[in-house]
Amino acid sequence: MSEIVLKATRREEFGKGAARRIRRADLVPAVVYGHGMDPLHITLPGHETLLALRNSNALMSIDLAGEKSQLVLPKQVQRDPIKGTIEHVDLIVVRRGEKVTVEVSVTLTGEAAPDTLVVLDNQTLTLEAEATNIPEHVEVSVEGLEAGTQVTAADLVLPEGSTYVGGEPDTLIVNITNAPTQEQLDAELAEAEAEAGIEPTVDEDAEGDEAEGGEETEDGESEGDSEE
Repeated sequence: MSEIVLKATRREEFGKGAARRIRRADLVPAVVYGHGMDPLHITLPGHETLLALRNSNALMSIDLAGEKSQLVLPKQVQRDPIKGTIEHVDLIVVRRGEKVTVEVSVTLTGEAAPDTLVVLDNQTLTLEAEATNIPEHVEVSVEGLEAGTQVTAADLVLPEGSTYVGGEPDTLIVNITNAPTQEQLDAELAEAEAEAGIEPTVDEDAEGDEAEGGEETEDGESEGDSEE
């Protein structure tokens, strides 16, 4: 993962009012800490920070004028629940060559065998990796896999330098099952509706057609079709 450089300035004002003023200026309040250093309160450029944090494990170099740059990883990101903008960031200092524990997403590739259903049991994996070499994701190929196939943590092909630390080797990651038939889907829907107390729907048009047809006479004609 490439290193993202963000220019920062020291933050001298604190409190909710100061934070609101910082955000109105399209800046993000942040704090840097770790490795025994005193917390460093800074402001970051809003747009560049938003782009950098599209990856939850973004490796960033904080360039503070007149001071030594700090290599950091996002520890906690607070976002506005409606706008999605970043309100505050906690950044933890890391060193080159240092091992860190991170959550990495799982990406499925390929197509399983026909009439199968691919179930991703774990969307993320807990890995230990070098701070400067954190994978963006782990790919799991399901190409041609038949129903009944299971991919466990022991089957994963991890990027070089990464180790799975999220559980036991037999932890299920991907499960390939038979795709449900339409009859099974209909039965599950009917069962769910019954549990929810929903009355089954009635085709009123079909009922109306039957009523209009009337009763058949011995000649095979319905009463509604017979002449007076």
